[in-house]
Amino acid sequence: MLFVRHGQSEFNVHYGATGIDPGIEDPALTDLGKAQIRHSAEALAGREIDHIVSSPYRRALETAHILADTLRLEIRIDPLIREHNHFVCDIGRTRSVLQRDWPHLSFDHIDEQWWTEHLEQEHEVFARVDAFLDGNRAREDWDRVLCVSHWGFIKRMTGLPVANGTVVKVQRDGAGEVVHSPDP
Repeated sequence: MLFVRHGQSEFNVHYGATGIDPGIEDPALTDLGKAQIRHSAEALAGREIDHIVSSPYRRALETAHILADTLRLEIRIDPLIREHNHFVCDIGRTRSVLQRDWPHLSFDHIDEQWWTEHLEQEHEVFARVDAFLDGNRAREDWDRVLCVSHWGFIKRMTGLPVANGTVVKVQRDGAGEVVHSPDP
């Protein structure tokens, strides 16, 4: 399975410059973030990928749409691969708002509020990683799925602290290796 970290977001710019949470809920991608993902999509062209699975955060959905448009794939939503709730940017939008803003995607299978209200502890994130792997490990199409996720989820699954737009190949046991780093 392939995982890509979403492109640079408005949060990433401010936090990267100051180390302070700027208080941006569910931030959008920046122009650089969009360029990173276009570059990642080019690197993924020609790979056998059947569909994209995305976290419901805006930055992930915007990333997934760039990839889907380039690679001509459908997008499915899975809140298990969301970011750990640590900053204000990890406050998402409710299912009904997501359905209004992204009417061509299905959100019917997720809770109205799919993120946690509390600061998520490490063991909770690892439990989500385990639930995702346990629920997908037997997939026949494991090698043909592209997931759009976040630094925290990918780091806890693979041990790799990846930059925005990085593509990681993940084995069924959660081991990962970087197969593409963006350089727009």
